[in-house]
Amino acid sequence: MDARLNYFASPTAGKAFKHFMAAGKAIKESSLPAATQELVALRVSQINGCALCIDMHTKEAAAAGETSVRLQLVAAWREATVFTEAERAALELAEQATRVADAAGGVSDEVWARAAGHYDEEQLTALAVLVSFMNTANRLNIIAQQPAGDYEVGQFH
Repeated sequence: MDARLNYFASPTAGKAFKHFMAAGKAIKESSLPAATQELVALRVSQINGCALCIDMHTKEAAAAGETSVRLQLVAAWREATVFTEAERAALELAEQATRVADAAGGVSDEVWARAAGHYDEEQLTALAVLVSFMNTANRLNIIAQQPAGDYEVGQFH
């Protein structure tokens, strides 16, 4: 399968992606735990059906030491016992923020309060930006039908 668009060959995409990737770097460097970042990125990508991002974040998380059990259970995190309460709060917030059309009210006050009970304001900001960033990345990849399976750890860093 070939992608519809080659973003790397486009002058317009090149200009936009320079800033987009800088935003991604800022999130990575935030105080939001790296494991939480990868779990959230993976869950958002699962919800949106972005194969490239699922491939990337599964491999990046595994390379960073994440267990296969936790990676396999991200899609069913509510029933899984392998996530911390903080991670569960982040995953719940990520789901509601990704499914804004389904949730009608966006992120509920209860979900926000649970996340705020585990993360400080800077971490909550990073979490909100991460969810938005991943939703954008997912949509760009889905529009272009970017193929998945060949991602190598560190490829886009």
